[in-house]
Amino acid sequence: MAKTKWLEAGEARRRTGLRLVLTIGVPGPWGEGAKGIFHAKGIPFDRVSQTPGQPNNELVAWTGESNAPQAIYDGEAPRNRWNDIVLLAERIAPDRPLLPGDPAERATLFGLLHELCGEDGFGWSRRLMLFAPAMALPDDHPGRKLVATLAERYGWNAEAAERAPRRAAEVLRLFADQLAAQQARGREYLIGDRLSALDIYWAAFAALIEPLPPELCAMPEPLRRGYARTHPVVDQALDPALLRHRDLVYRRHLELPIDLGI
Repeated sequence: MAKTKWLEAGEARRRTGLRLVLTIGVPGPWGEGAKGIFHAKGIPFDRVSQTPGQPNNELVAWTGESNAPQAIYDGEAPRNRWNDIVLLAERIAPDRPLLPGDPAERATLFGLLHELCGEDGFGWSRRLMLFAPAMALPDDHPGRKLVATLAERYGWNAEAAERAPRRAAEVLRLFADQLAAQQARGREYLIGDRLSALDIYWAAFAALIEPLPPELCAMPEPLRRGYARTHPVVDQALDPALLRHRDLVYRRHLELPIDLGI
């Protein structure tokens, strides 16, 4: 497969169309979910690199934000929230919908997506768990200093960290029940009878428990070990059917191998 060119922010700013800011070298689930939405819809986009831990000055000058993901469509305002990115994709390519037409199913989808992607949801909780080893170090330890600012930005405190495994497990059980109910109806996907944004975001967020193998996602090994380091409470809540569903969604609908720009 030909290597995709990743653009610096300054070059991307001069272009039109859809540009998607992604963290280079990291399969961040919010970014991979956004990428998956546009890929599944067949919407072409330029990949714009954001470097973790760096000021990303050109990106800030363009969008006002240093983080990823961000979706910028023509001259419109940047979108950096998962729900806004989904709705943008629906507007650009309405003929390949990833949202249910039924209002009740649509409401269920957005509720489940919030549990997965939103504040205090699965991804939020797993991120706090990733910070935990460094945050347990002494205050003056270089490893703690490296992550402390980022951890505090995302709500780190002792109470939130203690709660995080239980909260992640709650969401896993919720998704396992949803998938089982769908399969009992003879359906393959998490909502309705076809692929939706819910399937795509679940596939991306499943990396926070079990990343795809190196031949499909060549992520840095220390990051891979961190993503795969969970907790007995989380491990007990994980239904293997959820990982099988992740694999089905990637195999049928998403980019493989995953391009992280490295």
